[in-house]
Amino acid sequence: QPQLVESGGGLVQPGGSLRLSCAASGFTLDYYAIGWFRQAPGKEREGVSCVSSSGGSTNYADSVKARFTISRDNAKNTVYLQMNSLKPADTAVYYCARLHTGSVCPSLSSLSVVAYWGQGTQVTVSS
Repeated sequence: QPQLVESGGGLVQPGGSLRLSCAASGFTLDYYAIGWFRQAPGKEREGVSCVSSSGGSTNYADSVKARFTISRDNAKNTVYLQMNSLKPADTAVYYCARLHTGSVCPSLSSLSVVAYWGQGTQVTVSS
């Protein structure tokens, strides 16, 4: 059974940084694109970033471009999300997800691109 476990969330001051990790098991990570999503209180879950199976293709939501960087280490079965210059608006539960696609990063505007979800990790940006 595919499993995704996020870690690295926490409380950080505005302008600070966090690195989220997504550990995958139960499937061959090399074959699949992985996405990061987030859900703030009272809001719908939204796509943040995607990395293709090889790591050669990525995309980002406009709200995080130039601040967040997605990467993956298939040998370690792990995908990362480096978050810099964090803002209070970034406060949310962050989820990683195995997507249906492999070599292509789809638009993350629809949650139907997701095959499996992790359980989420809380990120709070506050002074």
